[in-house]
Amino acid sequence: MIDVLTFGEAMVSLRTDRPIRAGDALRMSVAGAEANVAIGLARLGHRVRWTGLTGTDGFGDLILRTLRAEGVDISHAARVGEPTGLVVFEARTADLTRVSYHRSGSAGSRIGPAQVAAAWDRRVRVVHATGITAALGPGPLGAVRTAVESASAAGATVSLDVNYRAKLWSREAAAAVLRPLVPSVDILIASDDELPLAAPAAAVSEAEQVEALLERGVREVVVKRGADGAEVFDTSGSTARPAVPVTVRDTVGAGDAFVAGYLSGLLDGAPAGSRLERAVTTGAFAVASVGDWEGLPAREELDLLRAAPGSAIR
Repeated sequence: MIDVLTFGEAMVSLRTDRPIRAGDALRMSVAGAEANVAIGLARLGHRVRWTGLTGTDGFGDLILRTLRAEGVDISHAARVGEPTGLVVFEARTADLTRVSYHRSGSAGSRIGPAQVAAAWDRRVRVVHATGITAALGPGPLGAVRTAVESASAAGATVSLDVNYRAKLWSREAAAAVLRPLVPSVDILIASDDELPLAAPAAAVSEAEQVEALLERGVREVVVKRGADGAEVFDTSGSTARPAVPVTVRDTVGAGDAFVAGYLSGLLDGAPAGSRLERAVTTGAFAVASVGDWEGLPAREELDLLRAAPGSAIR
């Protein structure tokens, strides 16, 4: 049995600590929202399948080797002739990172319904999709629709992270695509400024947006509030948890870490408050570490952040 099926574009990330024009060494790793979630869940002991397309180049080798090493099932990933996409993280100042993507015509952006259909298993408990994949073009959007429809028909839980990226599409285009998906979504995850992209246009306030989403069939609306923690809404009310205080080193990937923690709690049958606590904890591990996923915790490490700052665990 597979606990979670997720899919999308995985890329190779290149990071520099100085402006690119100054010249510097680049650190190479793997990036991609769904891949980050998959790794986070695998480290927490869940059985996760990721599917997508990579190039037949060395970058594709790195992605598949990394996911395999992290315990993610990649048995339905495929290789194609297009190049693997790249994302560059440029540390412009100590508090500002500039991100640029090199994904036009990339292998990952060619994913379509066929890849998701091949990876689908009726025993999957949760299918997780993101707005990033839906934004990549007709093929990736078809993959999202296929996954959501298959999961909904089979009674699996559908998780959707809005994950809006302004460089990929406008807010109007995102809303036009995401709103029709909502009736098939069980867990909707969004930051407070992303809620309007999934809720009906007539809903103006956050309370109205949450109410409208619940009325359309969403079981849980999870709102990420960054440094202010997070809150989950359902038909019985709401539950909130504060963020875990840590020294912030890198905010990239924090939302994906949060999702991994929340879905992990869901798979364990934990109540809403415990799910949120695990989510803000995994998010804290992410922002306290450099990289999209490298600092994510194993299950036995979830309590580490309770130690006093500066502690040495001996």
